This record gives sequence, structure tokens and C-alpha cells, in this order.
Amino acid sequence: MFADFSDRTDFDNANRGLIATLEPAKISADDGRVVYDADGFAAATTGDCPDTVNPSLWRQAQLTAIHGLFEVTAGIYQIRGYDLSNMTLVEGDTGVVVIDPLVSAECASAGLALYREHRGDRPVSAVIYTHSHIDHFGGVLGVVDADTDVPIIAPEHFLEHAVSENVYAGGAMLRRGMFHTGMVLDVGATGTLGAGLGPSTSKGTVGLIAPTLDITHTGQEETFDGVRMIFQVTPGTEAPSEMNFYFPDHRALCLAENATHNLHNLLTLRGAEVRDARNWSRYLAEAIEMFAYDSDVAFASHHWPTWGTAELIQFITEQRDLYAYLHDQTLRQLNRGLTGTEIAEDFAMPPALDAVWHTHGYYGSVSHNVKAIYQRYLGWYDGNPAHLWQHPPEASGARYVRALGGIDAAVAKATEFAEEGDLRFAAELASHAVFAEPGHAGAREVLENVLRQLGYGSECATWRNNYLVGADEVNGPTHASDVSAAGMATALTITQVFDSLAIRIDGPRAWDATASVRWHFTDSDETYRMELSNGVLIHYPTQRTDPADLVVTLTKAQLLGLLAGAGTDGIAMDGDSGTISTIVGLTGDPDPAFAIVTP
Repeated sequence: MFADFSDRTDFDNANRGLIATLEPAKISADDGRVVYDADGFAAATTGDCPDTVNPSLWRQAQLTAIHGLFEVTAGIYQIRGYDLSNMTLVEGDTGVVVIDPLVSAECASAGLALYREHRGDRPVSAVIYTHSHIDHFGGVLGVVDADTDVPIIAPEHFLEHAVSENVYAGGAMLRRGMFHTGMVLDVGATGTLGAGLGPSTSKGTVGLIAPTLDITHTGQEETFDGVRMIFQVTPGTEAPSEMNFYFPDHRALCLAENATHNLHNLLTLRGAEVRDARNWSRYLAEAIEMFAYDSDVAFASHHWPTWGTAELIQFITEQRDLYAYLHDQTLRQLNRGLTGTEIAEDFAMPPALDAVWHTHGYYGSVSHNVKAIYQRYLGWYDGNPAHLWQHPPEASGARYVRALGGIDAAVAKATEFAEEGDLRFAAELASHAVFAEPGHAGAREVLENVLRQLGYGSECATWRNNYLVGADEVNGPTHASDVSAAGMATALTITQVFDSLAIRIDGPRAWDATASVRWHFTDSDETYRMELSNGVLIHYPTQRTDPADLVVTLTKAQLLGLLAGAGTDGIAMDGDSGTISTIVGLTGDPDPAFAIVTP
């Protein structure tokens, strides 16, 4: 059973409450750079579905391209379609509470200006981050200043997880995120149509202000500017640190990113920690029990709201069952000896779930979510010793090509499988050929064409983006991300700043080097010891005064300046000042445009 294309309920809900749109809907940075173009997505998704787009994805892209300022219910408004995520604004006694200020400051500022144009020039009285992903906090400096004294609210452990994802592994995630979001593709029938979860990620200024109030437990109640909220913490669902919350005076439920109008990711294609489908389902069940029966509307930080108590209960229930079914049936089959790939290949969804649009895999997919569940429980190894110690791609490619009778024979076989319609195996063979002989034009041509056809057929927007960016990069340049996590530095703890340095140490070059530093921070009255030993930069808080090569007395701001190359003015140093140069000299910079589909 497939969902009904004649059902226009989602279109009615996506347009409901529209107050105004940006005219033109093109958002620019101070230097004139366009950081987001909502008009482009709206224009690209007009009319009938072209042959180069999956019809189900075309429908979803039309929905996510709808943009503007919308009323959710009296006193609650949303900015939608001006970034990957939504920004929600809740009117208080004197100001407005901002929930999830988008990816970049430029988009958040434009959204807030649109709201104020139609609802009055209310000051921001509080900012809430629903969870630790960059599209829910990155634009905070577009709604408040860096030195703001308004409360910043987030779930417990928010900062730890925001840093681990966006700073520690940020280089790789941002690069893979180019494939995930398709932000380097042209918008249109042969390019990106968004990410399924929203149109696309903006390319503006990313920042972070550390939370001043943690939400630590379910049932915690807080009031900001007269707005009452009851919180439900949901760790390990869509993010390691996440929360839903209820507005009792509005009979409105915010579901963060835990229930949206698509099947979400249990492991994003850009990379992340594997999420817990079982707990995700249980937290949705808890949200129904705690809040749904007293709610008139449920909204999230992506997509459009669901109105009506019965309707929102049905929506959350179907989302609950979606994640539970994926979890339980994957476990059932892995305990029968099937691997993740085998389970995913023939995984059938219940007809009743398949018949509703919001269970479809526009951002996640059944295929890669099933493999994620397998990975969560059993890891990367499938138990077959033949797969325990496989060759890396270039060495493997060379051997496959040799086994097939040479590069020309391998390319011919890839072409043969493509012509037979087996694009998946054609891509596998062509990739082996490219990694074996990167200069072979025929191998590159076959791989590019096959990846493009796989993209055109994908219902999942992130699959489409991955395939099409891959196709472009087979014969074209690689791309560095326009999004940077550098603006998050001021919000990091001292430990996180030192971690960011430690993961850049080139271990083999540092094997024989030793160094020690005692850092004293006058603004926080904290002391840390740092040791370079066996290629590892160790650091920890200390109250001891053991001898060190160098003792540095400074503030956290001066540390950030020092690591950025600002010099040592105002910093007290006692000992060998070359110690810092030794440590920094053993670091390496990440490659923001590393190759993925080619060697």
C-alpha cells in the first residue's frame, strides 16, 4: 500500500496560518554573499514532476519549499523555509522567546525581522535550544548579542555533544555534509531539491552561546517572560541531548526533532553517533501520555504542525510505531543470523505505516536505518571472517580489476550491468575501477553516469544528494564546506579547547617529543596541566604545582587568541616559551575538501 498522491492534507497544513513571506526571499551576508535563496527552491519545485526526480520526493520538496512567517496558534509563530530548520517564536509578557535560531545568524536575523514587521518590535526574552545539532543553535547571534544576559536554555549535556559533533569530528562531518545536504549542487530537476527535512542548509555565520540553564529531568517546569513550559528530556533520540516541551497555557506541544514529517535518521549519512530507535519510540510514547491528550497542536523544528488532538495523537503514534518496528524487526532478524545488509535488502514496512506520507524516508531511509540498528548492537563486523581484514579501496580496486581481466574489461562489465539495470553493482564495479586506475576516463565516465541515475531514482533526498554530488566530483573538483564551526570557539570549555588541539597532534611526528605546560586561568581561577607524551597531548585540571617546562598565566580569551596566532601580549610566561611552539608545530590542519569518490 502506497500513500495517496491525491491527499492534500499536508499541503493545507504547510500553508495554514501564513502571515507573510520575505520579498524577495533571498538572504545575504554583509559582504553581499547570498547565504540562502528560498525563492530558488520554490521556483524549482513548481509544476509536474520531471523524469529526473522520484515523484514521492518531488511532493516532499514542494512541501519543504513553502516559506514564510506562520501562526501556529495564538501567541506562537514559526519561521519556515528560510533554512534547513524552523525557528519558533513564542510571545511572552514583554518580549518573545526564540526556539532554535536556525543554522546561521543572517537567516535567523531575517526571520526575526519578518516576525517583528508583522507582530511588533518585541525584544528577545529567552533562547531555547531543543538539541545539540548546529541547525538548532548556529544562528543564535542573529537574535541576541554575544554578551546577552537573557537566559539560554538547553537540555543537560548540550554543550558536550554540540562540541563533539561540530568541533571534534567537525572537519569530516562538514565535508561529508556537502554530500548529505547537496548544498554545492544547483537547485533543480537535475540537482538538489533539498534534504527532505527542509530545503537546505544556509551558508552564513555560525555561532554558539553556552547555555545558562540546563533542563535536567522530565517534568521540570520553567517560566520565561510569563511563558510556562513543562519539559521532557529525550536523550539518545534524534540527538544525544534533546528535549520536548509543552505549553500548558497554549495547549501546544513542541516535539523538537523527534517527530517530523518523514522517517528520520538513526545514523546520518554525514556521520554521527548511532541513535537508539527503541528509546526514541519510548520517548514518543511518553510524550503522548504526558502531553498529547491536552494538546490542540503539535509542532517541531522542521516541517509543518499537526492540528487537532486526535490528529496529533495519531501522528505521534505512527511515528512511535515506525521507530519501534525498525528496531524490533532488525533485532529479530539479526538474532536469526542475518547481517545488516541482508536485513535491509528485503525489509518490508507495515502497510498501514507505508500508507501515510510522514513515515517515508526522505531524510533517513529504511535501508540505512536498519544497518544503523545492526551497527549499534553488533558493530561494523558482520561475523564472517572473510570480512575481518579486507583491503582498503585502492588495494581492493586493483585486485578486482586484475581479477576481471584488466581495466578495460572491468569498465566493460560495469557498463554491461548498468545497461541491464543493475545500477548498484555497476556503481560498485566502476568505483573499483576508478580506485584502481584514477586516470582512466572510461571508468570515471561510467561511475559518474551510474551515480547520477541512482540519484534521479531516489526517494530519499539525502541519497539523491549523495549520489549527485558524488557524480559531480568523479570528474570535477572536490568542495570544502561553506559552513564553519569556528564561531563556536568562545562557548567551549577549557577542556574542550585543549581537546580540539589534542586531536590535531600528528602522532607519528610527535612520538619522540616531550613537553609539559601548567596553565593558570585568572578569569576562572582554574589550573590545568598539559603533557606531550608518546604522541598524545594529555591535559587535565590540577591543584598540584609539579614542575613544568612552561607555566602560563592568562584568561580563556587570551588562550583562544594565542591558539589563533594573536601573540602573547598580556600573557605571563615562566619557563621555556618555545614549548608552545613545539606543541603547535606538531599539529596538522584537517583537509576540508578531501576526496571521497576518488583516491
